[in-house]
Amino acid sequence: MTRALQAERVEPLSGDLRSALVFLHGYGANGADLIGLAEPMAEHMPDTLFLAPDAPEACAAAPMGLQWFPIPWMDGSSEEEAAQGLARAAADLDAFLDGLMVDEDLLPEQVAVLGFSQGAMMALHVLPRREDPVAAVAAFSGRLLQPDLLEDEVVSRPPVLLVHGDADEVVAPENLQLAAEALQGAGWREVYAHVDKGMGHGIAPQGLSIALAFLRERLGYTAGG
Repeated sequence: MTRALQAERVEPLSGDLRSALVFLHGYGANGADLIGLAEPMAEHMPDTLFLAPDAPEACAAAPMGLQWFPIPWMDGSSEEEAAQGLARAAADLDAFLDGLMVDEDLLPEQVAVLGFSQGAMMALHVLPRREDPVAAVAAFSGRLLQPDLLEDEVVSRPPVLLVHGDADEVVAPENLQLAAEALQGAGWREVYAHVDKGMGHGIAPQGLSIALAFLRERLGYTAGG
């Protein structure tokens, strides 16, 4: 049985809902951690609803925060517990996305996902295994989980933008290249990458600006509006 995800929500600036962007937060954080990105993005995406669901589990390594699944080297969990947690969280996120599309009367191509760190891992794991491709996936400071399974399990291939700081001390920067190679090897035609020079584990203005342009184009905004 899936767990219902509670979400922070920012309505479209224009009052006319034509698309949605879902933010997936990192390990030990919550939806409020990323929903603040809606403010600078909304003026460029005025018809977009912004949602930032909370991950479904309390985080053992950060008692005030949440996690999508356990991370063995951070919380002492087993690899089996981590894999089971990923499977449960994937089902929860799938149900959340399904509910969003039904509730807001949106098609998959009107929905995009931006994930950070563990949220990026969730995005890169879940979205390719959904029946219909979403408009776009922007993954910041993450990595592709279970890359050896991707080619056999991929169902849809949404456009992907990978962004990583070259000074990331939490998730190694080389994970960008590994993810890009695995996606291309599994048949992706649209994989883009940006390296933020001197950036650690976070979302830098330059990377966010590139992601904004990427998301705007895939959600149907024209260059001038």
